Amino acid sequence: MTVLEAIQKSAEFLGKKNVGSPRLQVELLLAHLLKMPRMKLYLNFERALSPSEIDSLRELVKRRGQREPLQHIVGSTSFCGCEIAVNRHVLVPRPETESLAELGWNFLSTIHSQPSTALDFCTGSGCIAIALAAKCLDAKIIVTDISADALALAKENAARNNVAEWIEFLPGDGFAALPDVTRFDLVISNPPYIPSAEIETLQPEVRDFDPRAALDGGADGLDFYRRISMEAKPFLKPDGKMMLEFGDGQASAVKKIFENEKWIVEAVQEDYSQRARILIAHH
Repeated sequence: MTVLEAIQKSAEFLGKKNVGSPRLQVELLLAHLLKMPRMKLYLNFERALSPSEIDSLRELVKRRGQREPLQHIVGSTSFCGCEIAVNRHVLVPRPETESLAELGWNFLSTIHSQPSTALDFCTGSGCIAIALAAKCLDAKIIVTDISADALALAKENAARNNVAEWIEFLPGDGFAALPDVTRFDLVISNPPYIPSAEIETLQPEVRDFDPRAALDGGADGLDFYRRISMEAKPFLKPDGKMMLEFGDGQASAVKKIFENEKWIVEAVQEDYSQRARILIAHH
């Protein structure tokens, strides 16, 4: 079987399993298996696959057909140019969260009076903190997560991207993990925001493989925003900023939560796909 035949046959199989962009998915799996850039497959369409390569590809495609995320199968994903390992203990970083990270590092880069400081609340894979550290080389970043498994992976990812010395990892439940005297220029987070009852309606890749605790935002999806709005002020410098990702259709509700706690909402920003996605506020 040639590379092209394997791609065509596997894409047809994934299409029947309702996997989105089936041909692209197969090409990415095959490029991973053959350890070559995806575009190089196009120069190797006539190459015959060995029996062991065919068996290995069949196994990878079968897993993807069972809706296991591509990122879990290949073991990592790219986020703001950083390679981030993922597993069942963390959310797979989404492209829209890159917009949040970019706003964060652009703000930190304006602070010149002293090394800038940031808190990444509910860090998960560590992707946001790692992107901040990679772009703002003098920033000091603290991350918290209630999941010890997530924090362990975040540490590995920081080391993988050569930014571990600028990030401190604190296990615990949100702000309770922090020393009382800690104050930040930036508090940034992509907290859980899916309403509990909606989790069962999500794509199998998310519903069955992302950790529920990283998805579940309570009955209306807004529990973490209420908590952050009430607890964060003592940890933010007077001229500091809060930046939070939220879900589709939640903009007005999240804005109201923060305004009710006397925050000044500076902006509601869109992500790269022009959806309202990020709240920026200060006190």
